[in-house]
Amino acid sequence: MIKYITVFFIFTLLFSCSRPPQAPSPVANSIMETTVLNESGTLEREAFIENFWTETFFSAGLPEILKEDIIDHLTQGPDFIMELLNILEGDPYLYILVDKKHSLGPNYAPLDLVELTEGFYRVTRQGHTLRRAAVESLEAMAAAARNDGVTLIAASAYRSYDYQEGVYTRLVGQMGRLEADRVSAAPGHSQHQLGLVLDFFPIDDSFASTAASAWLERNAVRFGWSLSYPDNYEDITGYRWESWHYRYLGRDLAAFTEKYFNGIQQYALQFIQSWLEAPVLIP
Repeated sequence: MIKYITVFFIFTLLFSCSRPPQAPSPVANSIMETTVLNESGTLEREAFIENFWTETFFSAGLPEILKEDIIDHLTQGPDFIMELLNILEGDPYLYILVDKKHSLGPNYAPLDLVELTEGFYRVTRQGHTLRRAAVESLEAMAAAARNDGVTLIAASAYRSYDYQEGVYTRLVGQMGRLEADRVSAAPGHSQHQLGLVLDFFPIDDSFASTAASAWLERNAVRFGWSLSYPDNYEDITGYRWESWHYRYLGRDLAAFTEKYFNGIQQYALQFIQSWLEAPVLIP
C-alpha cells in the first residue's frame, strides 16, 4: 500500500500544473526533496521515467518497441500509471502470473466456483465450472455473440491441481516430456487452476477457422477476456498457439493489455509481476 501511495503521489506531482499541497505528508516531503526539478520547477519527466522503470522493463522482458511505446505514454501523461494502480486495487488473481516459472501450488482452489449452465452458450458436458465473475462475463459475452449469430461452446474450464497432474502425466506418457511441455502445463502451472480460463470448442487448431474464433478475436477484450497463447509467441509464453484458450482478466486489465501491450497477455502480466517485485526507486 505504501508503494501505491508513493507512486500515486509521484505521478500526480509529475503531471500537475498546480503547486504541491500546502501541507504535504512526511512521505510527500521525502519525495519532493529527492526529486530533481528543472529551472521552471517541473519534474524532468524523461529522467524520472528512466530511473523509475528501468528495472521493471528489464525483468519483464519486454521487446524494445513495447518499452518505447510505454515510455512514450508515461511522458505524455499519467494515464498508464493510474490505470495500472486501479487494476492493482482489484482481485489479485486477475493479474497473477501463472506460467512455466510461476505456480499456484497444490492447495489453491477458488472459493466462488459456479457451474456453467447452457443458455446463450453451450457446454460439452456437465460439471464445467468457473469463478463467478468469469461466469457472469461469459453470459454477457455469449448473449452478444448469439445476437450476432454466433454460439460459443465451453469445452474445458476450471481444473484442480490433481486433475491437471493427471492430464500432464498422460500427455507426457503419450508424446514425451519435451513435446508435452509445449501443449500442457505441469500441475500448479496451469492457468485453468485459477478458475478464470475457458477453452472453447473444438480444442484444436480447427477452432481458429470457426465463426466463434473470429467473433472472439474482435470482441472478447471488451468483455474482459484475453487470448493467452497467440500464434508465433511460443518463445514468450512457453506454449504453442492455442486459439481456443481465453483467460478472464476483467475489463480493466484486458483493456490495459490491449492498449499498452498489443494484446499480448504474457507481456502485460510479466510487466505487472516485475513492477510488484521491484523496489520504489526515487531519482
